[in-house]
Amino acid sequence: MAAPPLLTLQDVALTFGGTPLIERAELTIAPGERACLVGRNGSGKSTLMRIAAGLVEPDRAVRFVQPGTTIRYLAQEPDFSGFETTLAFAESGLAPGDDAHRARYLLESLGLDGTENPQRLSGGEARRTALAQALAPEPDILLLDEPTNHLDLPAIEWLESELKRTRSALIIISHDRRFLSALSRSTIWLDRGVTRRIEQGFSSFEAWRDAFFEEEERDKHKLDRKIADEEHWLRYGVTARRKRNVRRLSDLQTLRKQSRDHRRPVGQAVLTASEGEASGTLIAEAKHVSKSYGERRIVHDLSLRVLRGDRLGIVGPNGAGKTTLINLLTGALTPDSGQMRLGTSLNMVHLDQARAVLEGSATVTEVLTGGSGDSVTVGGRSRHVIGYLKDFLFAPEQARTPVSVLSGGERNRLLIARALAQPSNLLVLDEPTNDLDLETLDLLQEMLGDYAGTLILVSHDRDFLDRVAGTVLVSEGEGRWVEYAGGYSDMLTQRGRGVEARSDGREKPARERAELREKATRAEAAPARNKLGFKEQHELKTLPVRMAELETGIAKLREVLSDSGLYSRDPGRFQKATAMLGAAEAELAAAEERWLTLEMQREAQGG
Repeated sequence: MAAPPLLTLQDVALTFGGTPLIERAELTIAPGERACLVGRNGSGKSTLMRIAAGLVEPDRAVRFVQPGTTIRYLAQEPDFSGFETTLAFAESGLAPGDDAHRARYLLESLGLDGTENPQRLSGGEARRTALAQALAPEPDILLLDEPTNHLDLPAIEWLESELKRTRSALIIISHDRRFLSALSRSTIWLDRGVTRRIEQGFSSFEAWRDAFFEEEERDKHKLDRKIADEEHWLRYGVTARRKRNVRRLSDLQTLRKQSRDHRRPVGQAVLTASEGEASGTLIAEAKHVSKSYGERRIVHDLSLRVLRGDRLGIVGPNGAGKTTLINLLTGALTPDSGQMRLGTSLNMVHLDQARAVLEGSATVTEVLTGGSGDSVTVGGRSRHVIGYLKDFLFAPEQARTPVSVLSGGERNRLLIARALAQPSNLLVLDEPTNDLDLETLDLLQEMLGDYAGTLILVSHDRDFLDRVAGTVLVSEGEGRWVEYAGGYSDMLTQRGRGVEARSDGREKPARERAELREKATRAEAAPARNKLGFKEQHELKTLPVRMAELETGIAKLREVLSDSGLYSRDPGRFQKATAMLGAAEAELAAAEERWLTLEMQREAQGG
């Protein structure tokens, strides 16, 4: 006999702003469940997840949770207020009787040591910290909303293996097809406010969804034909008995209402890149190119040719130097040694991760038009901004909406709309798939397949790399980059292993952090001559101030580089800002490393 469900939601309804978001949703979570929750951006997936977690009160619902059931929800934007360290936040998820060491184990497995200030975390570090908090107690139900966002490939693959081992029931929202296929055994589809479920994993979902839409379209066609027949009778055949005529007229009104109330699937985005004049055959050629910041090698002895029409994917852990590599290949950065040659007639559009252009109070229209008028030039012709926004699934009323209130998926669609409006023959896309729904990912893939120019793509989405990339350039550590033919799966076959986490810099593996702790322990027993001198004490006191200054400078430089038109308008300024950013990031990493060493020595001396 099957165990009773841990959580049941029935007849869920919720309306925002007059439009029903959820109308007749249901959700049942059994012990050991492995389900993915899928649907278009804005369909209400995160809201339904939060209702399940008890964080949102719906207009109508029957919610039952088995007594004693523990639930943990991974939010897309965790609240770190009130926590001084990442370890304190991770441990806040533990209940009495939970393993107190598991929070630290999870943080270290995710590349953190627990001492980080939660208010100063990057997007990837914040997501890792939130994951540690959600996973630490091994709850009965684990609700994960986009758990792979901002994670690099090593972290995604580690998380995948960790979730396969957990005893918790899983409900997962994700745009990562490979991740969903590996973990799900059933699929819950939220479409037009209603949930439908199949007892198969995500790999079977898309074929089932397409068959459902085809059947729905046939039913709608039959309904329209029946209405047409009844309307013909109404015009020309009202000659029979009065009672039958009245009833038939009433039936016709019912059919018309059914047709009006039928909610068609949300329209598809129309993604088309504005292509510029063709470039030369050669896009970029590197001959024994090297680039370092201090003692840290970013690129070492790289020889590579990128030709017109190539689809180059760049893969590596966070901090491997992917952005520096792109800047070398596009001429924005000068190598320390070797020769870098660029092709002729290059017209580049760069979509980067900074997203700083979307900060502040600018509206959707202002982002697209630069604040001038209501039209945008696409493919050499002027289009009204509202018509162009419709291509990217924005409603007309969103044209004046501040970008600060847009969802993550809407922000990314807006950035893509802005980038594709500019004519180009070289597209550089840095993590373009973040927060996009699966259908929009499909359309982006098709657009890139039809794009006549050259593509350089940085992504942690394994499925997207398989579908788009023709070759993959992989970080092998110590500044070495190796090119493999095919997509990510082809690279795995040739290389025999996936992408490893960085073993240097800010995100150190547990083994290296253990070595640092061991050195600190040895320092405690060392003679008095190893105590901090005046110079080291002064350095320990002033380093935090310097690190804060560097972080402020890095943020400003990223804001400057977020201007997609800067490279074509002022290449010299773009190159200078890029070089300054790389140097500042390297100096910050070195300063943090130095501070950590001095702080451990101070602690080893008892204060």
